[in-house]
Amino acid sequence: MAEPAPKARTDRSPWNWLLLIPIVLPVLTPLFNHDSPRLWGFPAFYWLQFAFILVGVATTSIVYQLTKKR
Repeated sequence: MAEPAPKARTDRSPWNWLLLIPIVLPVLTPLFNHDSPRLWGFPAFYWLQFAFILVGVATTSIVYQLTKKR
């Protein structure tokens, strides 16, 4: 008896659109290319780069949890 062909994998979840946030946000440099406000002596541009890393990790984790197969 032949087994049915496996179903084609689809990764077309609408949650994947959230992954655009960590890609587009750092590209918008005119919005955060300022010296102030300073955080612990660092200009806004530098500490916002570190914040973007956290945003990217959080967004990727959320999308992974929402799209993984149960």
